[in-house]
Amino acid sequence: MKKTARQLAALAMAAVTLLSLSACGGGSAPETKAAAGNEAAGSEAAKEEAKAESGDTEESGEKKVLRVAMECAYAPYNWSQPDDSNGAVPIADSNEFAYGYDVMMAKKICEELDYDLQIVRLDWDSLIPALQSGQADCVIAGQSITAERLQAVDFSEPYYYASIVTLVKKGSKYENAKSVADLAGATCTSQQSTIWYQNCLPQIEDANILAATASAPDMLMSLNADKCDLVVTDQPTGKGALVAYPDFVMLEFGGGEDDFQVTEEDINIGISIKKGNTELKTAIDSVLGKMTKDDFSDMMDEAISVQPLAN
Repeated sequence: MKKTARQLAALAMAAVTLLSLSACGGGSAPETKAAAGNEAAGSEAAKEEAKAESGDTEESGEKKVLRVAMECAYAPYNWSQPDDSNGAVPIADSNEFAYGYDVMMAKKICEELDYDLQIVRLDWDSLIPALQSGQADCVIAGQSITAERLQAVDFSEPYYYASIVTLVKKGSKYENAKSVADLAGATCTSQQSTIWYQNCLPQIEDANILAATASAPDMLMSLNADKCDLVVTDQPTGKGALVAYPDFVMLEFGGGEDDFQVTEEDINIGISIKKGNTELKTAIDSVLGKMTKDDFSDMMDEAISVQPLAN
């Protein structure tokens, strides 16, 4: 049927509109994808920038933090003090600072491994549980590497070798003792959960063994207050005690048959680490392996020279 002029005009307008719509629909897809891609790229860049600004450890290369547990009350191994003199380190969640041989060793390890150091203060019997619970990464606290402890934690190579000594007061009837046998009948004590208390004191014939003290300072105060005739400890603690208590006398029996009978493990002092943490153990051993017994002795002598008399 022949279309009228009006109908033809209407059809023409419809065709133009359809073409226009088709052109918009077909041309918009690539443009929209490109814009979306640019938006995504911008978003990722913004995320990376935000991570860097927020200090994200993995992305920004921020140092790892080594959380080291100790008593901060066991001079010359470790103690607390009110300021950062001599290079003392802040104690976490405290306004005090920690220093001593253990802190000096922790600082050296962190410097060598490029870690930040955090000191965690705990009482003696809480040290190993802190590793097991993840509260600390390692314990540097004058611990002997005993078979019993090795069942609970792993240990580094020794970071000190500590012989056993006996402390008495000047004028004591045991002042001139030359052997463990000469200590027979003594009233004695030592710190809880140590080889001194558990292994050494029972070797004194007819000893009157008092309850163990909670800490090394408590042990020394017991002797100073005449609550006992003697205490047994290791050589660094003994040397430090002589500085704090001039009336003390340190007895050393030479390590032979006349001395307390202990194993090498008992006098080797190590850094304890959570069982299975081979990465940290290997890293710490790599630092200790570069040091000699003389290095350990020099560091200990330095610690003794600056220890406060109160610890």
